[in-house]
Amino acid sequence: MSRFLHWLIVGLVTMNAWLFGIQGAIADSLDGVDLFSEAPIVDVRVSLGNRTNDLIFEPSDFTFVAGKRYRLILKNPSAVKHYFTSKDFADSIWTQKVEAGKVEVKGAIHEVELKPQAVAEWVFVPIKPGSYELHCSIPGHAQAGMVGRLQVVSSAKSSSNG
Repeated sequence: MSRFLHWLIVGLVTMNAWLFGIQGAIADSLDGVDLFSEAPIVDVRVSLGNRTNDLIFEPSDFTFVAGKRYRLILKNPSAVKHYFTSKDFADSIWTQKVEAGKVEVKGAIHEVELKPQAVAEWVFVPIKPGSYELHCSIPGHAQAGMVGRLQVVSSAKSSSNG
């Protein structure tokens, strides 16, 4: 067997072991969540700023249930651009897509920028329970109060809370 063929086989075996290990880790973290089902979507609306240009999220606190599918409808009614930024939250969810105008973006998203009067929809399934900080990453906006909290609770916890 040639050296090339030997190393090709070693590489393929290593890659498959790694991929199956990652797939198993992801499956374990989902704990029975079917990401590909056409589960009903829960709409959640948030304004980034307002018509008087206050630096706020309205509302500023959110609770999501792990395993449920959400459509976060982001609107910026103000005259300045804003960001919806929560990297740790974004790392703990599965993003199906983000739609803005006639554009649809798929894959990992860490923040969404909304220019004045813009609207975007972020469809996702929360996976990992936890409490995550939300802020606008434009300098001075978070310090002026444009902050919030994103809470992800397990489905068992939410059903016991009613």
